Amino acid sequence: MSETIHRTCHLCEACCGLEFQVDDDKILSVRPDKADFLSNGYACPKGISIAAVHEDPDRLRQPMRKQPNGEFQPISWEAALDEVCTRFKTIQAEHGRDSVAVYIGNPVVHDYGAILVRSGLLAALGTKNSYSAGTQDTSPRFATSYYLYGSSLTNPVPDLDRTDYFLCIGANPVVSNGSLLTAPGMKHRLRAIRERGGRIVMVDPRRTESADEADEHVAILPGGDLAFLLGMVRALIDDDLVDRDAVADLASDFAAIESRIRALEPEALAIASGISFETMRRLAREFVTAPTAAAYSRIGVCNNRYGTLASWATDLLNLAAGRIGKVGGSMFSTPAADISQLSKMPGMDGHDRWRSRVRGLPETLGDIPSACLAEEIETPGKGQVKAFLTYAGNPLLSAPNGKRLTKAIESLDFMVSVDIYINETTRHADLILPPGWALTEDHYDLLFAPVAVRNFARMSPPILKPEPGEKANWEILNDIAEGLGGGMLGVRPLDRMIAFARRLGFGLRPDHILDLMIRTGKHGDGLLPKPLRFGRFKNGLSLAKLRQRTHAVDLGALEPGVKRRILHRDRKIHIDAKPLMDAFDNWARDPLYGMPQEGELLLIGRRETRTNNSWMHNVPVLVSGKDRCVLLVHPDDAKEAGLSDGDQAILESRVHRAPVPIKISDQMRPGVVSLPHGWGHTPAAKTMRTAGIHPGVNVNDWSDDFETEAVVGQSILNGVPVRLSAISV
Repeated sequence: MSETIHRTCHLCEACCGLEFQVDDDKILSVRPDKADFLSNGYACPKGISIAAVHEDPDRLRQPMRKQPNGEFQPISWEAALDEVCTRFKTIQAEHGRDSVAVYIGNPVVHDYGAILVRSGLLAALGTKNSYSAGTQDTSPRFATSYYLYGSSLTNPVPDLDRTDYFLCIGANPVVSNGSLLTAPGMKHRLRAIRERGGRIVMVDPRRTESADEADEHVAILPGGDLAFLLGMVRALIDDDLVDRDAVADLASDFAAIESRIRALEPEALAIASGISFETMRRLAREFVTAPTAAAYSRIGVCNNRYGTLASWATDLLNLAAGRIGKVGGSMFSTPAADISQLSKMPGMDGHDRWRSRVRGLPETLGDIPSACLAEEIETPGKGQVKAFLTYAGNPLLSAPNGKRLTKAIESLDFMVSVDIYINETTRHADLILPPGWALTEDHYDLLFAPVAVRNFARMSPPILKPEPGEKANWEILNDIAEGLGGGMLGVRPLDRMIAFARRLGFGLRPDHILDLMIRTGKHGDGLLPKPLRFGRFKNGLSLAKLRQRTHAVDLGALEPGVKRRILHRDRKIHIDAKPLMDAFDNWARDPLYGMPQEGELLLIGRRETRTNNSWMHNVPVLVSGKDRCVLLVHPDDAKEAGLSDGDQAILESRVHRAPVPIKISDQMRPGVVSLPHGWGHTPAAKTMRTAGIHPGVNVNDWSDDFETEAVVGQSILNGVPVRLSAISV
């Protein structure tokens, strides 16, 4: 007899509720969960197709070892893990701890077990050469939050369900369902703003799907977000509309910032952003006079030349307008398990604590920018990378200048990948260690509940039983850490005790750590036995209670206030943090630096509803239909290049030149072209057969790994200078 199981979708940040019909350990159907209070019966095509990944015949189900002929053959877990640890130890003994590099991909943020053992793995390796997908799209936000609030993982969230004015810059939430903004069913939420008389303004070089739901679309110049946001703050200052009381109560020295902004020329801000100062002034007045308002920026802003400063300027605008910590404004959640509290542990959080060996780019939240990876492999000397571990990541598609990085990876002495596919990156590995697919594990939204538009907690059960001998992600990472002499927590005495207990059949698991976080958190039972619980502890949460619930626990709307989430000792927002002010001063000397030259266009990426980074293109239903990996070109730019709709054209940057199919579209701002991210599957066509039929091109191949963001050194993936021309006959 079939049973119904409810679970949170783990594919993106939206955390939609799904309803599974399961019979005899087989998934019969997947539907949106109409009873889920957060998603309200919404789920995107990726979520509905989630079972297809589990059933994919190309998914790896046992460890694989590369043979001399380049083919992969099965190997036992014991032999595979022994070889991994032996090779890493040997290489580090000869070349030093930093000779092993680690790259952690996006799926780790959807796996609470992998999140909690990550520090143990990195401590066991002892390397500073740690990289992640976050260094491609989120480091600017992490650094901003670290300097402003004292933790990279404290992030403000627009109170979408109660706001009257939503200003969205460099994001397409209808497609992404939010990023650092857990808000499933975004189209319905945006429509609700307008239905209650509110206003939505979308700022983006392309008229996106989200812009179609807005009252106004402002076509900004890629990379102009900082100038635009500072222009709005300048207008508030000029018109005496700054909320001085809120600024004085919440923030450090605003006067130092105000003097800097007053010195900016409105004309220069208009040129740098591509938006008139009159428009900035009008939007600023609308924003500050609306009953409630929230400004939100994301990947389009993070991925440009001034991503950190533009993220800072977003929060500055919210602060200056008195919108931070206010209902309907930019607010902070009160999660059941507050991941930002781990920032208090030594070594867990920060920025610029060390720098890369070759170019000297800074670390953010423990990771070096991926733009450094190729040169750290290529350049001889102490600390040269000789071995590489990837976990659920595909840096050859997600990092800049993938052609160069491919050659570098081919020169490594040893490489191991923890992944479910032989993809564009893992095909270069000597060993691939596949975890069981996530539907065989329980699930808790450790990173995304803290950025949700409403407080919630949910522990989802496994949908299917793991296969015999199958290992969870955290078990693989912990096995490697223990094999290197470390363990789960990265604290040697405790790790030795845990390893010993596990050999006896006991020991700490990630769900034990999660339970401790929940029970000692704001909504927990305080670890108290039932007779001693009173006050807020009386009905407090524990993991056992959450496991008994079919659906998520609604913990209420976002609460007003800011200081409870600030980890600085003075409980102030450090809006004038020195690294940010130094970067501001450098930018202010030439705010027009990086503007396109004569004949250049600016290339930006884009997201699609049926795309989840680079790895769900092997699901047939998600790649069916017309080719979506096309270059969107404004009619004027197509005419200038002598191109017609559907033509193949040559797209060229400093580091790459290749043909692309074009689609003429008036969605684009003139002078800007767009390719979707996540494609470029030709190298893996044999092992990911569906993706190989729909290979597309990799937008990041055109990105220059020597061009990096001003503060965190992240690759510039938004606003890449390119030239477009017809193919010569």
